[in-house]
Amino acid sequence: QVQLVESGGGLVQAGGSLRLSCAVSERTFRNYAMGWFRQAPGKEREFVATITWNGVIVYYVDSVKGRFTISRDNAENTGYLQMNSLKPEDTAVYYCAADPSGLGFRVERYTYWGRGTQVTVSS
Repeated sequence: QVQLVESGGGLVQAGGSLRLSCAVSERTFRNYAMGWFRQAPGKEREFVATITWNGVIVYYVDSVKGRFTISRDNAENTGYLQMNSLKPEDTAVYYCAADPSGLGFRVERYTYWGRGTQVTVSS
């Protein structure tokens, strides 16, 4: 069973930065696409970013383009989401996900999920 553990969330002022990490238990992670999603209170979980197994192709939701960067270190079985110029509307629980079937933009597309890390951006 593949396990994912997010870390790096916290409270930050608007305009600040955070770097989320996603540690994966299995070396097979290097063959999986990875995604980041977020869920704000009372809202559905939404796509944020995704990256191919080799890090060559990435996609972002329009609202984070130019501010967030997804990356991965397959040697360390870890994925990252660098978040800059944070806004109050970025406040949510952030989840990482992985799947062997390639890139995906929908929650249903991913097999393995972490438990999430809270990001709160104050105005």
